[in-house]
Amino acid sequence: MNVSLFIAKRYLRSKSSNNAINFITYIALLGVILGSASLFIVLSGFAGLKDFTLEFSNIVDPDLKAEASLGKSFTLLNDEISRLREIDDIIHFSKIIEERVLITSEEKKCLAIIKGVDDQFENVVDIESKIEHGSWIDQKSNQIVTGWGIANNLSIGVLDFTRAINVYVPKPGKKQITSTNNAFNSTKAVNVGVFYINENLNDNYVFTSIDLAKNLLNYRPNQISSIAFKLNETTDKELVKKEIQSILGDKVKVKDRTQLNDALYKMLNTEYLAVYLIFTLVLIIAFFNIIGSLIMMMLDKKQSLNTLFNLGIHLKDIRKIFFLQGSLMSIVGGFIGILLGLLLILNQHYGPDFLKIYITPTLAYPTKIKIVNLFLVFITISVLGILASKIASARITKSLIKNI
Repeated sequence: MNVSLFIAKRYLRSKSSNNAINFITYIALLGVILGSASLFIVLSGFAGLKDFTLEFSNIVDPDLKAEASLGKSFTLLNDEISRLREIDDIIHFSKIIEERVLITSEEKKCLAIIKGVDDQFENVVDIESKIEHGSWIDQKSNQIVTGWGIANNLSIGVLDFTRAINVYVPKPGKKQITSTNNAFNSTKAVNVGVFYINENLNDNYVFTSIDLAKNLLNYRPNQISSIAFKLNETTDKELVKKEIQSILGDKVKVKDRTQLNDALYKMLNTEYLAVYLIFTLVLIIAFFNIIGSLIMMMLDKKQSLNTLFNLGIHLKDIRKIFFLQGSLMSIVGGFIGILLGLLLILNQHYGPDFLKIYITPTLAYPTKIKIVNLFLVFITISVLGILASKIASARITKSLIKNI
């Protein structure tokens, strides 16, 4: 058996005759345990919060979306529609028109984005599941479905015929404006539903039929803003993207969900990295206790080390004893910490309600156990422990051992 490893294990298990050294060692080990547990819990909490945030965005974001590469709209030809329908991996696709509008109700008004969709939109995204009150729009009507924020700002309810709702959009052209009637296209609408997804969508979006949006914007019959696609779950998205791009050409850009929410993904990934670095810094501070406890142990074991040296044990092997002791302390502490963190995260999923942490009275804080986080925490603890042990063991010199 390796002598250095054997002695390192003995030193790790045994107590020192000096209580102060024992106390410092326990504090150092506790710091590693709590540090690794905290890092794992925070990363798991952030992973759960990330999925929770993206879940709401994915409700209205299709698998793929073809947007106009220039301007706000493009022309979709009948031949292109036929070719898109021939792609087996596309289950459904929906034509969409989007534009900023002004919505008024009596003396109240707000800016919004009107989203005109066809009858296939419900098959592409599960929008109906997020309608809190009322129902979805009828295609052959002047109905709208508003976000909760817009409905609140305008003080409108569902099927409230006592409050007139008007939608205005500027008329295209370069002529001089002589009156408001010449400046805007307008239509009266009836609110038949209120959806609740997230703050951004609730405060900005209004859904209506694609025909109403076309009439309001003076679009041609085959002029649209984008196409939303629903794909088979097992399909290769990149392959389908290329097929769609080849059919529609350079007039569109085909994007997946990540590209549609690139700003959100970048923000979440940046925050994830920032959280990891901050808690790693906390762990680095905790590992100074490991260095301190090892140095105190060296001073306490000077006589034993002198005996080992006189018996023929090389200086590098004596250094290796404390290097292995510190590394074992870090790895064991990290493992216990990860196990403790794992139990706390599992409790958030399966434990009794009174032990869970809640964001709201009914919503438990979202968490997610990811294998990559387990390995990331363990590798971080191991690397920091090895570095701390290397720094501490380098303090052993011949003069320290012989000076008794």
